Amino acid sequence: MNDRMRFGIFLAPFHKPGINPTLALEQDLELVQWLDRCDYDEVWFGEHHSAGSEISASPELMIASAAPRTRRIKLGTGVVSVSYHNPLWVAEKIVQLDHLTRGRAMLGLGPGSLPTDAAMIGLSQKDTRGLLADGLDIITRLLRSDEPVNFENDRWTLKDARLHLRPYSNFDLATAAVASPTGPKLAGKYGTGLISIGATTAAGFDALALHWDVIEEEARHHKQQVDRSKWRLVGLCHIAETAEQARRDVEYGIEHWFHYFQEIAAFPQMSMPGQNAKEMIDFINDSGFGAIGTPEMCRAQIDRLWKQSNGGFGAYLMLAHNWANFDATRRSYELIAREVFPHFQGQHHSTMNAAMRAQKMRPELAAVHAKAVETAQEIYSAEKDSRGVKAAEPAE
Repeated sequence: MNDRMRFGIFLAPFHKPGINPTLALEQDLELVQWLDRCDYDEVWFGEHHSAGSEISASPELMIASAAPRTRRIKLGTGVVSVSYHNPLWVAEKIVQLDHLTRGRAMLGLGPGSLPTDAAMIGLSQKDTRGLLADGLDIITRLLRSDEPVNFENDRWTLKDARLHLRPYSNFDLATAAVASPTGPKLAGKYGTGLISIGATTAAGFDALALHWDVIEEEARHHKQQVDRSKWRLVGLCHIAETAEQARRDVEYGIEHWFHYFQEIAAFPQMSMPGQNAKEMIDFINDSGFGAIGTPEMCRAQIDRLWKQSNGGFGAYLMLAHNWANFDATRRSYELIAREVFPHFQGQHHSTMNAAMRAQKMRPELAAVHAKAVETAQEIYSAEKDSRGVKAAEPAE
């Protein structure tokens, strides 16, 4: 694993029900452009079909829309709900995106998080993890081999299935995890990356080191290679120049976000206490769930996750929450790029140390410099005197 931590966002997205969805999706794409300009490494787009807030039904369409608007940022499915789709088509679509983006597409896979999504297609949450395991097996076989795939279960039938196109690149493949060992087990078994979506929840934080132990154990058993640089942790931040400004910023939308998880989304891992903006902000900061405040607070959260991971990870992804208005949101991401990235990408200490060395040497070097100027003036005066010309008085 190299020393340069990658940064990105996990874009569900979250929007207030009732607002103009066309403008909301356009704003999401404008945010991705801003992140590309600010040198973020990756964006992961969600898939949801119900509950009113997470209004992106197709991460693949978001990638296709974002790709021509951006230059270098990588674009991932965060995540495709494998249990909803025939895995052959999942593999076919990501390979096409791999070609269209010239290797900037990434594939993240999960079981499907919203029970209201699964219910519309007659699928129970108790079955989604098993379907993820089946789907991941099929997808990795299709991507890594030319051999035909034959498979049948209650939902899918594949007969001599092959990819129409081979991949353009060796793109990143990752599975999602909250607190259960399902994601880490699959990541180790198939040698994929891992996206720890619930890394800052109480259960997710406690499980971090265990998750990597599970990955390594499964990888050894199945003779796979795994790499911590492919481990992505998801956290929450909103940053401003002062903690007071950050708290004022998030009054815009934090109550809606909490209400969504407290009362609407049947996703108990994300249910949090708080009856008003102040209580919600205090919970985020005091529990370690996130950081609403200054760049120093964001750095502290990442340091905390790094220590808990017991060996490090490759990328820190911020959950895009829309707690603040768009201008304040963009400013937050810019401040993080300016004042947090360098601490984790090997750029902070070099310039700070250079400044400290120069400060320490300044008195001696300034005296030498002043003496050199004085000597030059004396030489000039002597040359003028030798020619019978009065030297110009030195400037005061």
